[in-house]
Amino acid sequence: MAKREFPSKRAPSYASVPDEQWNNWRWQLSHRLNSVEDFEPVLPLTDSERRALKAPNLFRVDITPYFISLIDPDDPADPIRLQVMPTDREMVPFTGMIEDSLAEDAHSPVPGLVHRYPDRVLMLVTTSCASYCRYCTRSRIVGDPSETFSRAEFELQLDYLRKTPQVRDVLLSGGDPLALAPKLLEELLSRLREIEHIEIIRIGTRVPVFLPMRVDDELCDVLQRHHPLWLNIHVNHSNEITRELAEACDRLSRAGIPLGNQSVLLAGVNDCIHIHRQLVHDLTRIRVPPYYLYQCDLVPGSGHFRTPVATGIEIMEGLRGHTSGYAIPTFVVDAPGGGGKIPVAPNYQISQSDHKVVLRNFEGFISTYEEPLEYTPHDPKTCASCQAKRTEPGQSGVAGLLEGDGMVIKPEGFDQVHARGGQPHRLRIDPEKWKPLGIGGNGASLTVAPPEPASEED
Repeated sequence: MAKREFPSKRAPSYASVPDEQWNNWRWQLSHRLNSVEDFEPVLPLTDSERRALKAPNLFRVDITPYFISLIDPDDPADPIRLQVMPTDREMVPFTGMIEDSLAEDAHSPVPGLVHRYPDRVLMLVTTSCASYCRYCTRSRIVGDPSETFSRAEFELQLDYLRKTPQVRDVLLSGGDPLALAPKLLEELLSRLREIEHIEIIRIGTRVPVFLPMRVDDELCDVLQRHHPLWLNIHVNHSNEITRELAEACDRLSRAGIPLGNQSVLLAGVNDCIHIHRQLVHDLTRIRVPPYYLYQCDLVPGSGHFRTPVATGIEIMEGLRGHTSGYAIPTFVVDAPGGGGKIPVAPNYQISQSDHKVVLRNFEGFISTYEEPLEYTPHDPKTCASCQAKRTEPGQSGVAGLLEGDGMVIKPEGFDQVHARGGQPHRLRIDPEKWKPLGIGGNGASLTVAPPEPASEED
């Protein structure tokens, strides 16, 4: 079977536009479509789309001429159309809907800087995008110029990073960092690189997908000057992978920038194992390994895009073993309320005993792995890396329990609830009785008194 070529498309209404303009990213941005009058010459609108476009307080609509050209105008259920064209379904509230679903603002020590994990931060640098996804996690601020981050807030972000040495990884997002003016992007990267303890910079962007002509030699030169730098794009369906996107990703790869892809599981777009398998195969063809598959967040406007988590499990079941391991993303639920990304996967471990693990593969083949009866555990007391480990104050979590930092993790207020309002008494007065021997910084001491010397009579 012949290898399928990635297409290059241009809607008929743009046939007379000279190539020099069409391939100019500034022309594309200045000719974005956002109204009934803009869309009608390109594709016939549905009644639902018309109602949404005329609705007050509609989340921002902007679509580049390039990206709208990828839509089949005769298919109201086109997977690209569903992602960027508004419908009246996004006006419908649903149970569990949360404006700031991931509690990002609650985990922001300064405006626009989210410090949720111990060693890395999310730095929101703009509220602008080349085009706007209808399921946007940050629709509370994205697309609204009045919510963009000021120069003073930018300085606060940098100051926090300078004072927080445990941060080694900064992820730039927004909005879309590649939608920034070139000089501002250069300044931002340069200022981050001046902070000694920041090891890597990552960028989350959909510009190569919405506006591949933006990924020119000038941009690649800017990014290349600030290595090590990683970049994740956002493709949800193979119809988004064009000749132009493949060429943009090739330019980034040749600039030494490792690429990855983040997808969102969307009803009607990619909630099918066969669609997803084609997507990951096409991504690897353009040298973009799949990174994450996200369960859709609980943000306003996303209700009709949501699927059961079981749909994502089914897709992962249909990928593992059925395609190359490097073509399989990690399926995650970004926990509502700020719990962070929680990986969810089919269960391949069936059972275990003290010396045996029972496993199954994607075909249902069941095998056992015999574990060693004798094993000398790693000794953190004699390990130089353990002695010099990066501190994670208050965030060591389950890994901390395994390392002996503590014996339990308690929900906030646990002890107060279970005190039941009782007063201090003789059985509660000594807190030492609840300290586990030899575990945690506040654990009871393991020091054992040496035995008494034997007498001559013994």
